[in-house]
Amino acid sequence: MAEASGSSVDIEGRERSHEEIMVIIVALGLAMLLAALDQTIVATALPRIATDLHGLNKLAWVATAYLMTSAISTPLYGKISDQFGRKKIFMFAIVLFLVGSALCGQSRNMDQLVAFRALQGIGAGGLMSLSMTIVGDVVSPRQRGKYLGYFGAVFAISSVAGPLLGGFFTDSLSWRWVFYINLPLGVLDLSVIAARLHLPVRKSDKRIDYVGAVLLAVSVVPIILATVWGGVTYPWGSTTIISMFAGGILAAILFALWERKAPEAIIPTHLFKNDIFTVSVILSLLAGIALFASILFIPEYQQIVRGYSAVKSGLLLLPLVAGMLAAIIVSGRLITKWGHYRIFPIIGTLVTAFGVWLFSHLTLHTTQIDLSIWMLIVGIGVGMFLQVMTLAVQNAVPRDELGVATASATFFRSMGSALGGAVFGAILTNRLTYHLKQLLPHASIGASTSSLSASVETGATPTFINKLPPSISHDVYQAFVLSFHDMFLIAVPVLLLAFVTALFLRETPLRETTKGAEVI
Repeated sequence: MAEASGSSVDIEGRERSHEEIMVIIVALGLAMLLAALDQTIVATALPRIATDLHGLNKLAWVATAYLMTSAISTPLYGKISDQFGRKKIFMFAIVLFLVGSALCGQSRNMDQLVAFRALQGIGAGGLMSLSMTIVGDVVSPRQRGKYLGYFGAVFAISSVAGPLLGGFFTDSLSWRWVFYINLPLGVLDLSVIAARLHLPVRKSDKRIDYVGAVLLAVSVVPIILATVWGGVTYPWGSTTIISMFAGGILAAILFALWERKAPEAIIPTHLFKNDIFTVSVILSLLAGIALFASILFIPEYQQIVRGYSAVKSGLLLLPLVAGMLAAIIVSGRLITKWGHYRIFPIIGTLVTAFGVWLFSHLTLHTTQIDLSIWMLIVGIGVGMFLQVMTLAVQNAVPRDELGVATASATFFRSMGSALGGAVFGAILTNRLTYHLKQLLPHASIGASTSSLSASVETGATPTFINKLPPSISHDVYQAFVLSFHDMFLIAVPVLLLAFVTALFLRETPLRETTKGAEVI
């Protein structure tokens, strides 16, 4: 077999060199970095934004609006790009993201910012899903492992860089630069994509499944809102939260029934007849949960219990990021060398479960060295399987469904991230309430236990806690430690479920060309 069989060819049938592919990969990685950063960079700027725009009561919507629209639009981009070509749809998504970013920076009140964040999220959905899909267009599955590793690195870096950059811009310039920074980077990215990405132009008279799009939105929005609001704005057992979950699940059922008969389904149900696709999207969902369970709450432990700043707690995540980067790069290159991918999610989920189990042994006096080692283990585990599901899906579907299949995997991972952050946050809050009631004395403090518990839960900063009497503050910190212990312990079965799911991942030979699979 000729060496060219494993290479990429452009629109004219000319073989792409490694250097040409890397230019495209860097441009795609930058686009994904912009979208991934905006999931986290706003977090440290939110208090200042709420003060300047006088909208503390709408603060959660700044993040929620972006999360909802990006999740909803992800599968739409996959389907549309399969029908009308990838490049122009991808460039449209970049432009939409940049317009949304510019408008966010110009916002004069909270309502405007929320609306423009929703617009920005629609663009971000295309950046996230189409970046991965275009890799499938330009690189064969056999060679794709080492390139997909770079995208996993983008996720890892953005998880740490986002809060750090958000804090820097807010303190040194203005919170508006959290959004303005996207403009020069996005314009550079747009120009590279326009000049260097050459893909076949497709024309189709197929119609978009608008009914399916509406049903998808109606199912996703209430579920995300319920997970964000549950235990914070409304009690989990409230009529509002239960109604949202029930409505979202009902809409999801209607969406599935409609997609079975829709001629141009957004997420074709026949894809789920492919066991590789089904197992991969389940793993994508669980991967999203696992990633946020670790990255989101480890810094929270550092800030509350250790009293570290947001910047320092972010920097202390570097062992996790280093482990993730190393595992992503090494596993990607080994997949390319060996032509096998199944073993990596199996080992990776087990290693991640072990690392999270170690975090369930947190105490008030756990050393930073121990924490760094545990983070390194979690990072290695997550890095081994984070990108493999995308590779497996792309290798298993026909070329004309590459976009919708990749977008589906991305969609389920996004939903996993949203659910993971919300559900484990609720578990942490619930266990904190329990442990505070168990540990705080009832008679030796002026305020009632329930009143103090409520104050701790809503104002849990080291400054606030340290103002309490020493014996009380010790018990409060201990309650936090026990709550983190419980939360990480509950996360272990989720990761073991991912391990069991990975055992069912069937492996097929990685193709040496960019042509799609003949059959599903």
